[in-house]
Amino acid sequence: MSQTNQNANNLRWHVASVTRQRRAELNHHKSTVLWFTGLSGAGKSTLAHAVEEQLYQRGYHTFVLDGDNVRHGLCGDLGFSAEDRVENIRRVGEVTKLFVEAGVIVLTAFISPFRADRDRVRYLLKDDFIEIFCDCPINVCEERDVKGLYRRARSGEIKEFTGISSPYEMPEQPELTINTAINSLDDCVEQVLHFLKQRAIYK
Repeated sequence: MSQTNQNANNLRWHVASVTRQRRAELNHHKSTVLWFTGLSGAGKSTLAHAVEEQLYQRGYHTFVLDGDNVRHGLCGDLGFSAEDRVENIRRVGEVTKLFVEAGVIVLTAFISPFRADRDRVRYLLKDDFIEIFCDCPINVCEERDVKGLYRRARSGEIKEFTGISSPYEMPEQPELTINTAINSLDDCVEQVLHFLKQRAIYK
């Protein structure tokens, strides 16, 4: 038996006396994961933080997991190969599950280009997973690209860049699709908040 299997056999999940339900009662809202996905420049981070601001002003417990920020620490050892992208999303999925148990409304802003990776997180989180597709044409994303990433990708300077040299697999049945190319930020935020109220995440 491998060392990994031996360690797994010695582990037991500890059931806490402070349950998720008790945290929800204390917080006056349910916990969930808003998984913003889309191309680089589609507005995922901007929208996630704007939604968080509105939820915070209502007194709700929130946290944004941003793709760039996560790669400074938790996923700092990963590159941008297909394999590393898969591991990046796997780790984020596990972290979001812990946040949900802690009673937090988690907002994630990741390209998460592969449908199978997003589906694995959905399977992990079940009904707590709300996939929000930030639908924005690539030409608009390129116009917004202040970092010049698309230009560098088209010149071959950046390898395996999503939308250029690496695929982006659009969600087939997201809970919410928001056209971030034509809607104002305020309108996009309102769509998300309306959806959360419909789902009874808060009253």
